[in-house]
Amino acid sequence: MLSRTDLFGAAAAVARRVAGAPAAAVYGEASAATIVAVVGCLLAGVPAVPIPPDSGPREREHFLGDSGAALMLGSPPWDDLSLPVIPVDVRDRADIAPPAPAPTGGTTPTPTGGTTPTPTGGTGSAPPPALILYTSGTTGAPKGVMVPASAIAADLDALAEAWAWTPQDTLVHGLPIFHIHGLVLGVFGPLRIGSRLIHTVRPTPSAYAAAGGSLYFGVPTVWSRICEDPASARALRSARLLVSGSAPLPVPVIERMRELTGQAPIERYGMTETLITTSGRVGVERRPGWVGTALPGVRTRLVDDETGEPLPHDAHSIGELQIQGPTLFGGYLGRPDATAGSFSADGWFRTGDAAVIDADGNHRIVGRRSTDLIKSGGYRIGAGEVEAALLSHPAVREAAVVGLPDTDLGQRIAAFVVTTEAAPERAELVDFVARELSVHKRPREIHFVTELPRNAIGKVRKSALAPPPTA
Repeated sequence: MLSRTDLFGAAAAVARRVAGAPAAAVYGEASAATIVAVVGCLLAGVPAVPIPPDSGPREREHFLGDSGAALMLGSPPWDDLSLPVIPVDVRDRADIAPPAPAPTGGTTPTPTGGTTPTPTGGTGSAPPPALILYTSGTTGAPKGVMVPASAIAADLDALAEAWAWTPQDTLVHGLPIFHIHGLVLGVFGPLRIGSRLIHTVRPTPSAYAAAGGSLYFGVPTVWSRICEDPASARALRSARLLVSGSAPLPVPVIERMRELTGQAPIERYGMTETLITTSGRVGVERRPGWVGTALPGVRTRLVDDETGEPLPHDAHSIGELQIQGPTLFGGYLGRPDATAGSFSADGWFRTGDAAVIDADGNHRIVGRRSTDLIKSGGYRIGAGEVEAALLSHPAVREAAVVGLPDTDLGQRIAAFVVTTEAAPERAELVDFVARELSVHKRPREIHFVTELPRNAIGKVRKSALAPPPTA
């Protein structure tokens, strides 16, 4: 266990060792040493580059080479590194006064020096990055997302207001600390707010139950597993707030969580390039499938794919979600073309996500435009809506829906389903969706699978879904 004073003392010792480096890679295992290393980089004004512990040699080579990291902090087990490795000892100390809490809580150290391209690809300068985080690389080599400290501070202050997050809270989570969710929200959040953090290393139901926190973070897989352990779930009844993110939370899980814990988790939306931009609020009714309203300072709009025109906020029109605000990234490292291409001509960040917004400003994410906006027979269908319908069937445990090329329809709806022990007939599921939604939204194919492919934070990798080969 580290006090705030101990943490900043150990981080100051790291800062002395990395000062002047262009960037520092951090072995991103779930440990106090990782937190000390990242905070030390921030104190030194050196961009931190968290490296996932399960990354392969090719990924590591790209992350390290692309970021320009001059050293690696931590104790990675890899023997193929060509840069110096500096172990981190949380018992080391250097003289430093820990940053005093700001009016909203704590304060995030702000790096100094350096310039980066503006997000719109102009010739001005943007704040230097505090973090360089790599995208999933679904459309090529992963891009380094430069996240400035100013964006982190703006986002955490907005979330503190939305979630009534105070120094009296104890946050509990076991999420990876090399992503936005576990690192920025889950580590920098408590530092800025001044609250206590208990990281459970792994987000198991028993660990969450034993922690005795007031605020819990999880992804849908975490909450689903907690629902399967009723005793652990009931132990969370004393928590004042549960938060879910990184992927949509299935309605059956929401209903079961409400039954076992007395509350439904708040859902929020964001991505590496934007941080968290919309969220449910404390004291506001939680609507399954909706991720709340825009945070203070954030503006959102929907744009038609074909015409580029803004769409109405009528809870039905599906368009690309675009964002402006202080939480945006500083651009893609060394990729001014990709940076410029991610913004509209009038300066809005193009998320690539399909969404609807209602008249009150509430957002529902349909999914990625590239994989989750299905155009079939002249209809525009959100994969998330079909998935939600399937998940409401008692025999369906998990579901992922994609559009497959079709010579007649353009795309046909295909569902990949993990069932309970009592597997239904395919026709039963097709008819069930047709009754719950509309006939044109029914899956044309149902593929039963034992599990859905997921990444480190629980998101389904739809690019890995494919029908079995025909004989």
